Amino acid sequence: MLSSSGVVKSNKSNNLASVCSKRGQKGTNQDSLVVWEEFGCQEDMIFCGIFDGHGPWGHFISKRVRESIPSSLLCNWQETLSLTSLGMDFDMDLDRNLHQFDIWKQSYLKTYAAIDQELKQHPEIDSFYSGSTALTIIKQGEHLVIANVGDSRAVLATNDDDGGCLVPLQLTIDYKPNLPEEAERITQSNGRVFCLRDEPGVFRVWMPDGKTPGLSLSRAFGDHCVKDFGLISEPEVTRRSITSRDQFVILATDGVCIYLIPIFLMITEVSLHASVE
Repeated sequence: MLSSSGVVKSNKSNNLASVCSKRGQKGTNQDSLVVWEEFGCQEDMIFCGIFDGHGPWGHFISKRVRESIPSSLLCNWQETLSLTSLGMDFDMDLDRNLHQFDIWKQSYLKTYAAIDQELKQHPEIDSFYSGSTALTIIKQGEHLVIANVGDSRAVLATNDDDGGCLVPLQLTIDYKPNLPEEAERITQSNGRVFCLRDEPGVFRVWMPDGKTPGLSLSRAFGDHCVKDFGLISEPEVTRRSITSRDQFVILATDGVCIYLIPIFLMITEVSLHASVE
């Protein structure tokens, strides 16, 4: 596992992961990350995750979530796997893939609920006005399982129809308070969603009094001051089968996301230049 900038390369596979985290101009770098090859002692599995903290205790929470998710998820996955008969006959490979995905999904839901509760009761970390996003991805053979809480992004680089250019495909949803389903859940829980006058277009979650905390996310670990008012830590878990066109995936926190398209354009120009030569 890596917790800082660097590269991890497995001797048993062609998988390569590069990671980078740098402090911006806002003070403490509250981002955490992890790369775990041969996840669960499976040669065909790799686990990657990024965690973006916020609030006074955000850097502690993002680190705690990073430390907790992989091992807890693995335990829940193995437990669910042992209780499920994978030896049964399937009519099609698709049925088997859906069954395996459902095991991952249930494991994620159980894991995230437990970790958020642990944060609430943690004796040394104050998660009342602080929290963290969590974006993780598992590559298992030729399949991806993505779990997202917050507004970090997973973007897949895939070749276009001609195979000459890389095309970005966002695999996740930015969970912001103004999304219709998110806003409905928050308002039905007596939370409020609105923008400040000096921040038009930036929707935030507020307690019923409209004074705190002004969170620009609709899903997060921690932030227990608004957990009774519509904020949730439940992940959106999705899957994707890898094709021959797919090249790599970028996981990025919200501060980096605005640069993803220029990065893809730059990579495409470099690849085109190399092919011409």
